[in-house]
Amino acid sequence: MSVRVRFAPSPTGHLHIGGARTALYSYLFAKANNGKFILRIEDTDQERSKRDFEQSQIDDLKWCGLNYDEGPDKDGGYGPYRQSERLDTYKKYAHDLIESGHAYYCFCDEKRLEDLKTKAEANNEAPHYDRHCLKLDKSEIELKIKREFPFVVRFKVPEKTYSFNDHVRGDVAWPQDMVGDFILLRSNGLPTYNFCCVIDDHLMKISHVIRAEEHLNNTLRQLMIYEAIGAKTPEFAHCSLLVGKDRQKLSKRHGATSVSLYRQQNYLPDALMNYLLLLGWSHPEEKDIFDFKNLGTLFDLKRFSKSPALYDLEKLNYFNGQYMRSLGDDELLDYISISLKDEDNFISRTKDWKKKFCSLFKDKIQLPDEAIDKLELIFSTEQEDSEEMKEIMLWDTTIIMKSYLREKVFEMKDNDYLKPETIDTWLNHLKKELKIKGKPLFKGVRALLTGRSDGPDLKELLAITPSYIIKKRL
Repeated sequence: MSVRVRFAPSPTGHLHIGGARTALYSYLFAKANNGKFILRIEDTDQERSKRDFEQSQIDDLKWCGLNYDEGPDKDGGYGPYRQSERLDTYKKYAHDLIESGHAYYCFCDEKRLEDLKTKAEANNEAPHYDRHCLKLDKSEIELKIKREFPFVVRFKVPEKTYSFNDHVRGDVAWPQDMVGDFILLRSNGLPTYNFCCVIDDHLMKISHVIRAEEHLNNTLRQLMIYEAIGAKTPEFAHCSLLVGKDRQKLSKRHGATSVSLYRQQNYLPDALMNYLLLLGWSHPEEKDIFDFKNLGTLFDLKRFSKSPALYDLEKLNYFNGQYMRSLGDDELLDYISISLKDEDNFISRTKDWKKKFCSLFKDKIQLPDEAIDKLELIFSTEQEDSEEMKEIMLWDTTIIMKSYLREKVFEMKDNDYLKPETIDTWLNHLKKELKIKGKPLFKGVRALLTGRSDGPDLKELLAITPSYIIKKRL
């Protein structure tokens, strides 16, 4: 069987992080099986769908590294790939279903439908449509259509049970009478989601549908439509929900939920994809960090978890830090420079200085924005306001060392940098001549020269700190 999978977002907003995850799963499954990954735009919501959102979602997919084989701008012979351009196809299938007795015209107005619902609720019954319009004869239907009565097309739900095997959920079954006769075409001629989704998947020869668990209930209606049009049903995999720390479905209250916001915050796309991949799927070798693009045949549908996946921003930041530290020197410099492009103390330095800065702090940060505070660490002349710092500065040994270090530093030119061997010479003098050792020596020197009680490697830090800054501290 030729594997063809699709990602079918609605262009009513930016690409959601959950959507990116299911797109990733579809992409990897296609690549692992030498199949095709298709992008289909489900834009039948005319009021909310916008081309700007469509383009934003396409841009985000490409940024994520999820390059589709077919889509609105890549015709693979199964287009159009926008549902708004396939309306005649849906109308044809709706007409065929009416002709075959699987669907019918419904002329009931909103008041009658609301009355039916109210009555059903009062009797503790499911609010199913009562098939009033199924009883209309052909001449009456033709007359109403001729007189332009508003109508919808309803599917005639079979009186039978339905079941299927899901790659994640296992066997799923629904008893008879779970749903009433649902709408295929609305009164404005536009198709409903479950109808056009099935027609498109059938005509585009989709072999597997990988999507979020929240779509599981839609599958019942879709199975009915597949059966009615005589089409082969694709295989399904309904992935677990993404939840926040409160175990509720992921939403804006849990932080950024769109890929575009992570792009704006300068996350590395591979880090984001690596993290999303593990939210509901496990690597066969139990790895956490890996190149998701080279999973090959390791990716399959058997390693999905049914349990809700906890979306933890702190863990995502950890992944980003790991990927950042794997960058080459020039890549690391370009990446960290993203957030420092407006910082005079950074852009005015040499490339060699910038590389030393990145090397010194790459283990201390997880995102480029955090480098701003590290830059402040170098150029700040204000003393750290902490009890430990105050205590260090009151030590007799610190007061003695300050006099010596001040003398030595003020011999330097303002834009000179301290060399490691110079620092060693000063430390040796303090040990041998002034008999200061251990914590008083190292804590005191750090406090005097950096204005901080602790921090990164002292020699590396001072090697990129201009002497005029150290003079001000002293």
